[in-house]
Amino acid sequence: MKIKIKETVKAKKGWSLYKLAQVLDLPQQTVYSWANGRTQPSYENMDRLCETICCSVGDLFEAEPVQQKLNLAVNQ
Repeated sequence: MKIKIKETVKAKKGWSLYKLAQVLDLPQQTVYSWANGRTQPSYENMDRLCETICCSVGDLFEAEPVQQKLNLAVNQ
């Protein structure tokens, strides 16, 4: 599953990933790694992320396989 951090923080707060990293007091590379799918935030950081952005965990996740299936069905 892909985390939609960049899209969600932009929509909810108007912030960049750099600004989010500053507010969370985390290294910029950590937040970029989450956004690019290289790593996943810990449960503690996921809670902090959701509190900071004012969103639910569900808002941050995107079920890629379901979207791909829907796109395939539409294109057939």
